[in-house]
Amino acid sequence: MSTLVLVGAQWGDEGKGKIVDCLAEAADMVVRYQGGANAGHTVVVKGREYKLHLVPSGLLNHKVCVIGNGVVVDPAQLLSEMDRLAAEGFDVGRLYLSDCAHVILPYHKRLDAVEEDRRGDRKIGTTGRGIGPAYRDKFSRTGIRMADLLDAAVFREQLAAHLEQVNTFLERVYDQEPLHFAEVLESYIGYAERLRPHVTDTSLLVNRAIDAGQRVLFEGAQGTLLDIDHGTYPYVTSSSPTAGGACIGAGVGPTRIGRVIGVAKAYATRVGDGPFPTEIEGAEGDWLRERGREYGTTTGRPRRCGWLDLVALRYAARVNGLSGLALTKLDTLGGLDRVRVCVAYECDGRRLEEWPHNTALLARCRPVYVDLPGWSEDVGGVRRLEDLPVAARDYVTFVEEHAGLSMSIISVGPDRDQTILRGSLF
Repeated sequence: MSTLVLVGAQWGDEGKGKIVDCLAEAADMVVRYQGGANAGHTVVVKGREYKLHLVPSGLLNHKVCVIGNGVVVDPAQLLSEMDRLAAEGFDVGRLYLSDCAHVILPYHKRLDAVEEDRRGDRKIGTTGRGIGPAYRDKFSRTGIRMADLLDAAVFREQLAAHLEQVNTFLERVYDQEPLHFAEVLESYIGYAERLRPHVTDTSLLVNRAIDAGQRVLFEGAQGTLLDIDHGTYPYVTSSSPTAGGACIGAGVGPTRIGRVIGVAKAYATRVGDGPFPTEIEGAEGDWLRERGREYGTTTGRPRRCGWLDLVALRYAARVNGLSGLALTKLDTLGGLDRVRVCVAYECDGRRLEEWPHNTALLARCRPVYVDLPGWSEDVGGVRRLEDLPVAARDYVTFVEEHAGLSMSIISVGPDRDQTILRGSLF
């Protein structure tokens, strides 16, 4: 079947945007299935950098792009991205938005900020984009969907009811200024009219594309270890970035999914709080951060950096049913005398080779490392695996063997062309 799901196999920020961009060349349609503007995909095309938050990366390849029902949409952010892309000459008429996608409103952002501040030392590390509160409304059945936003009378009624309740909460619990109904109504009615031509039944659109034999690429945001069910709870996102989320978030059945590719960096990073067993403290971690330009696309926050964690990667392979792996930022490791890989954990006197779901236990885990030789050669111009320096090639082989996955794609630089592709994926 000509469908492929691309998922993050770590804590997000694995470079999925670039891999989607590479795969989109062979695709007919690219579908974003969860998350919101808290995600950020950075794509470099011929030296020019594009930062996307809601628009699927496939638009840079002039493909039909879909924002599925599982995404929570900030209309202002989406329109801003669309305007920037249109100014660059990209056809935003190819972008479709699910009528079932939930809408982020100003009170979601306000609640996100005040709730995170109130957590004090127990902060989750939210981006403050209103994602969690929007998903909370969705599952408490009080959310507003795109179909509601497009019906002015329905939207007016729903907004009035929700805003009255939220303002009471903001004023009495958080001592915050209330939001003004007329201002929110006017701005969102304006957003609705601009987005109207793009809103449709995207489940029908995607399924018809699959029926027609088109190649459909499903694009996840964040990563496996931030999944609401399978991640380091509560330090997670509010949706399901794992492969199963593609079915729910795009409105397709599981029998319609062909392959699943996981994306992992050649090392590991994490933004926000929560356990991170292979985190590198001190000068070596700082070097890796600067070398890899490890700062959040969405927030600009410095990412925590660590060595590649094969316990986590094997776990990601299991819960996603990975068919293969895309390894990014291999070039970043160039210049190190030694490259470390975590193959197991030690915790409370025991050796663990499987991922523990107890977050407190995971925080006590210490990595068991295997040290591999580093390399000094620049790999940015390499396009075949056999042309990599011996130490870099041995590193790739070690990861394949210990993760139980074949390496489908290897990124050796930020640009679209700096990629080793090993066979057709569709």
